[in-house]
Amino acid sequence: MRTPVVMTLGMVLAPCGLLLNLTSTLAPGWRLLKGFLDQPVDVVLYQGLWDMCREQSSRERECGQPDEWGYFAAQPVLVARGLMVTSLATTALGLLLATLGVRCWRDEPHCVLAGFSGVVLFAAGLFSLIPVSWYNHFLQDRTVLPAPASPVTVHVSYSLVLGYLGSCLLLLGGFSLALSLAPWCEEHCRRRRKAPPAGPRRSSISTVHVDWPEPALTPAIKYYSGGQHRPPPAQQGTGVKAKVGFPMPRPPPKAYANPANVLDGEREQPADSHGASSRSTQPYQSSLPCDSDL
Repeated sequence: MRTPVVMTLGMVLAPCGLLLNLTSTLAPGWRLLKGFLDQPVDVVLYQGLWDMCREQSSRERECGQPDEWGYFAAQPVLVARGLMVTSLATTALGLLLATLGVRCWRDEPHCVLAGFSGVVLFAAGLFSLIPVSWYNHFLQDRTVLPAPASPVTVHVSYSLVLGYLGSCLLLLGGFSLALSLAPWCEEHCRRRRKAPPAGPRRSSISTVHVDWPEPALTPAIKYYSGGQHRPPPAQQGTGVKAKVGFPMPRPPPKAYANPANVLDGEREQPADSHGASSRSTQPYQSSLPCDSDL
């Protein structure tokens, strides 16, 4: 498996930051003094955290110069000593963890260990950036960082610049390695989302379930047979229930037609006399009272 880019970038920037911070801590070049009245014009004095060196163009550099102004007892110098050494030790620890986490003897990198080493290296960059920035803030203040009075001038030296560069490289390298925690965090969050809840979930307004009663709706389709309302097939076989809905109108009764003519017998009987015929017709006429009106 190829090493991720963030791990490779961190492993390149962190050793460079360590080398620059080591040079800045040991080299006597945090501040440069020049323009002494009783000295040649080309004489300069380099002040560091542990030593002061006098340099002249016609002679070699002479270190171990006496501290006539109480420079090493200044608070920014003492704090810078402690924090720079702490930064170097923390950087060494972070590089050791990064070596074990990024590759070492395994085929695949250990993302958690590499990310933790990035956090350690980022902290090391902060440990070195704080004293460098504080020292630079009081560089021209002769009461905080003692120095001879005017016309001696104070300038920034190379060790302070190296300290800035080393701190920035450690911050970038540590941040790059800390990005290795992203796959682990993503996998951890995915597992937590898939894991079942440990206990019963507390009810809230958004999770309250209301069982509303369902309204009794009449069926949309009726089952009729022979003009009578019948229950649906699912309700057949159960007890008799009240009829629901309106029954279909029944068809009108059919007219009855008698094929035999009842008057055929009366037409065949002969009339004997006028009285007989009148007697036979009298009941018939009496049965039709409305004929006289016609």
